[in-house]
Order: sequence, then structure tokens, then C-alpha cells
Amino acid sequence: MSTAPSHNFFEGEASRLVETSRYTPRQELPDYSHLDDLEARSIYILREAFNKFEDLAMLWSIGKDSSVMLWLARKAFFGHVPFPCAHVDTRYKIPEMIEFRDALAKEWGLEMVVGTNQAAFDRGETYPNGKATRVECCSLLKRDGLQDLIAEHGYESVILGIRRDEDGTRAKERYFSPRNQQFKTDFEPGTHLRIHPLLHWTEVNIWEYIDRERIPVVPVYFAKNGRRYRSLGCAPCTFPVVSEASNIGEIINELKNTKVSERSTRAQDQEGEDAFERLRASGYM
Repeated sequence: MSTAPSHNFFEGEASRLVETSRYTPRQELPDYSHLDDLEARSIYILREAFNKFEDLAMLWSIGKDSSVMLWLARKAFFGHVPFPCAHVDTRYKIPEMIEFRDALAKEWGLEMVVGTNQAAFDRGETYPNGKATRVECCSLLKRDGLQDLIAEHGYESVILGIRRDEDGTRAKERYFSPRNQQFKTDFEPGTHLRIHPLLHWTEVNIWEYIDRERIPVVPVYFAKNGRRYRSLGCAPCTFPVVSEASNIGEIINELKNTKVSERSTRAQDQEGEDAFERLRASGYM
């Protein structure tokens, strides 16, 4: 059954970054109507956030989830993203990610704000330099980089593309998640907020929506020489999975038949059973 995108207020123009052979032909699309409710709820959350908070930014990690979130923001505001797109550049990202970021930001006219923890680099305090564990490196380059960016620009709230099914830690999250000045979960008045419009989506939903809407994604998600990336991050700590999935239909089928967790290829998560919990508690994502 063919299913066209449901909302006519913004269909989105074709992107030069979309390689059409990766997507299901329009006339062969499966019934994706179950995505309509997911989309509507996310758009509602984005509009509520924009209505309630003046100093708002969206964290764009360049991965599939935050790129879907970016697309939803364009739908919510009729083709325009009315807040800055913030990116924490660790300088160790997979090179194709940065190429994609720069190309899409230019094509869609995004207001990009890029932050880097320069002090950590000046000290040489990173995992590739041998002066930090993987988790310590994440804390310095991602957590501290994000907190510095928020402080520098005075963002009251930040929109993030996390999902409950990613990890047990994220299963505990709420759509509007208050943080105190130390960026720990709290309910104190006047605190910084993290906003999560994709909490109710699954990994399969994300790929179904990318297929339906023809949302551009980083090419390394598709198999090349028997491997592809399922999750994106820093090159020294993110590894591809064995896969022959070279288009979205094959990726969806692969995901429906795997019992391997999405973040199993993120080496920093494997340094300890509570590694991701510690990162989250201290202010990471």
C-alpha cells in the first residue's frame, strides 16, 4: 500500500543530499500511517517549547535521530527552524558527519552554533592522546563542551533527539526534563530544561519516517564492503556493524530481526555497566 506524507502544510523540498536509490520508491511505500501520531505529538512538543521558552536551541548531533528532529522542526514551523542548531564538535567525529553537517546547514539555511572544549585540547586531555579514558574523554569533550556552549549563549532550554528505547537510562526521561545548575535531574524552580520530542519513537520508527519523508542522512549508515554504522559518534570510539543493508528497506528489515542493542558499538558505554548512567547524571545529553 502506498502512503504519501500525511501533512500538506509542509512537504519539504527534495534535498541534494538524498540519494534516491537508498529510499523506497514512492509508489511502493509500505503503510506508514502509524507514523502520523508520532509526528503530530513531536510537532506539538516542539511548538510548545518554542512558545514557552525564549532562549531555546536544538542540539543537532548529525545522527539519524536529530536529523529527523530537525525535519520535524521544519514541519512545525512551515519550512523554517526558528532557533539555533547547536553542535558540540569533539574534533574526532567521523569525517563524513562534518561534511554532511556543513552541506545540509548551508542548503537549509540553518543558524549553526558550534562549540568545542578548547581547554581540554590545549591540555591534550583526550582518549586518543592517552591522557583520559573513553568516558573521561566524553565528559570533557561532550558534556563540558555542551555545558560551556549553553553557558556562553545563555540557552534556557535545549531540544535533544533522544529516544526511550535507546538505553535503560533514557527510558527514565520525560519530555520536559528539568536540570539544576549542575545539570542534574531536579525540579527546582528556574532550572535549565532539556526537551525530548522523540521519546516515544523507536529506532525502526525513525528509519520508517526517514523513508517516508526522504530525509537526508549521513551516508555511512548504509553498508559498504559488508559494514555500516548503526550509531554515529567519535571515530575512535564508534564502530560499524557487519551488514549488507545498503538501503532503508534493508536496514528496517535488519533491525526487526536483531537482538543486538543500538549502542553496542559505542565503546565508551562498555567501560562499565554504569558508564552511560554516569555521563547522563553529570549532564551529558
